[in-house]
Amino acid sequence: MEQTLPLMFRERARTIPTVVAQYAKDAAGHFQLKTYQQFYNEILDAASGFLELGVKRADHIGIISDNRQEWIITDFAILSIGALDIPRGCDSTEQEIAYIFGFTECGLCVVENQKQIRKIISRREDLPQLSTLVSFDPVDESTLAAAKDAGIGVILFGEMVEMGKRRRSQNPLEIETEMEKGREEDLATIIFTSGTTGEPKGVMLTHKNFLVQLPSFRLVFEVKTGDVWLSVLPVWHVFERCIEYIIFYLNSGIAYSKPISSMLLLDFQNIRPHWMVSVPRVWESIMDWSNRHVKSQGWFFKNGFEFFMTVGIMYNYFFDLTFGRIPNFHGRIRFFDFLMGCIPLLLLSPIQCLTWLIVFRPIKKRLGGRFKAGLSGGGSLPLKVDLFFNAIGMRLQEGYGLTEAAPLVSARRYRTPRRTTVGQLLLDTEVRIVDDNGVPQPPGRNGHLQVRGGQVMQGYYRKPELTAAAVSPDGWLKTGDIAMTTYDNEIRITGRAKDTIVLRGGENIEPVPIELKIRESPWVSHCMVVGQDQKYIAALIVPVQEALMSFAEENNIPIVDYELLLQQAEINELISNEVSRLVSAQAGFKTYERIFKVKLIPKPFEVEEELTAKMELRRPRVLAKYGKEIGSLFKS
Repeated sequence: MEQTLPLMFRERARTIPTVVAQYAKDAAGHFQLKTYQQFYNEILDAASGFLELGVKRADHIGIISDNRQEWIITDFAILSIGALDIPRGCDSTEQEIAYIFGFTECGLCVVENQKQIRKIISRREDLPQLSTLVSFDPVDESTLAAAKDAGIGVILFGEMVEMGKRRRSQNPLEIETEMEKGREEDLATIIFTSGTTGEPKGVMLTHKNFLVQLPSFRLVFEVKTGDVWLSVLPVWHVFERCIEYIIFYLNSGIAYSKPISSMLLLDFQNIRPHWMVSVPRVWESIMDWSNRHVKSQGWFFKNGFEFFMTVGIMYNYFFDLTFGRIPNFHGRIRFFDFLMGCIPLLLLSPIQCLTWLIVFRPIKKRLGGRFKAGLSGGGSLPLKVDLFFNAIGMRLQEGYGLTEAAPLVSARRYRTPRRTTVGQLLLDTEVRIVDDNGVPQPPGRNGHLQVRGGQVMQGYYRKPELTAAAVSPDGWLKTGDIAMTTYDNEIRITGRAKDTIVLRGGENIEPVPIELKIRESPWVSHCMVVGQDQKYIAALIVPVQEALMSFAEENNIPIVDYELLLQQAEINELISNEVSRLVSAQAGFKTYERIFKVKLIPKPFEVEEELTAKMELRRPRVLAKYGKEIGSLFKS
């Protein structure tokens, strides 16, 4: 294995120079192809440009951009000269940008457009080290003038690349010489995650953290040279970023799309991908589209689709039973599984073949006809989605990870994809399940999941106390998840021990800052944000009873009893408007951090019930006690 990520890519450019590495859309929306050699040359030019701007080894370079072909070129270029990047998306707030790039003392930042430049200018006083911005998109005169007034120089990315070309013409081996100085322990990036107090934590990841994951994916996917992957996730997230490194490691190409149903499905037909990695929400949208498409084909398909799906699910269950794909938590006897599964499998096979030809094959054809399998991560995959894709003959595999593990820990393997698990451990990765006292648990027993391996972070940037709390002296990372293992070294995630909420779209949300903001309202006594594995977040709210009763009297709202009062439309509108006012863009909250629905709870939270002695939420207790109310918040 090469020492650094750029050296890994250089090896690919040397061995498969004419294979397509990237498919990116032009202004007309047509995919333009770029070979490994062309891609590598662009990396060298951009890297030379950064040197021309004064970037040095170990410098911190900010990136504020969403997916585009220049992003990964910029990343490799920065890493090629021994610098490291701190990435954010275009949805980052001014406050986030000021804190993250000020905390990491970035002197140069690459931005997508002038909107991001304006954000930086608005917080100039918090970014004293920042002197230069490189913009992917054109910048108007007024923005250039504002940046100049703020003491910040702005250059277009294309101009920087031209500077790099001129420099390379004079010293063609300069970048490769710098590349070869790199070592696996060098920092590649600092990726900031949400903090429970609202202050983000910078996860320090080295080249080795990413590189150790790559060989495992020859087992996870059976990829051929030149295979095409469809990319829809934000590349500044560690999950997509690692996947892009994996794509290049596996000698394949990446095509950029967006998680918008109409565009995604059109790109499926145009690019005909073999593989795709995404979050559960995207897979669910493809399932919904497929269901609608089949049911629109006439009476026979509309009324028979549920039957076809049932046959497909049953066939796959008995197939899994026969060939050892049922998770082994308690010492299954595979020979008995084989006996129980083989006869029903044989009986269902003719029906399944007919179903495949009539119903499922057209669906696959609508998705390009070459699609082999997808990987789902960034949140829990709903079982109905998992069953659907396997029933129609398009394998969907699930993986597990976290930013602090760069990010992958496990993934279902292509040959043995066992549903209801997040797959087998990657090579050279260890996990252990421990109880509250730290005692290791056997397979089939729940406990706290801890991970050890080469992908575990170096720590949180300038936060030694948080690093010590997260990683033990002997290298075990505390994931904050509750899980159990199988006898085949697979993992099933069963719950969460930490507060972080992960939405179905992969967004990570820290509920505490949101809850604290809501509790600023004079109408709210307590609240708890919920939404794990859902499309949005909602909140259980315990109102201040006296305040609501007074409001009702003043506004002539009938009061029969307090519980009935909480069901009144005027009261719910009052609390909903208050929550929307507090948890808003103006208060620094992102779109996915805003509360979509609220449920008013009449009974106050009590110590030793919903609250600890320190008056902190006992989240598992609240989830168990108000499960029905929480469920009602997420009904369509």
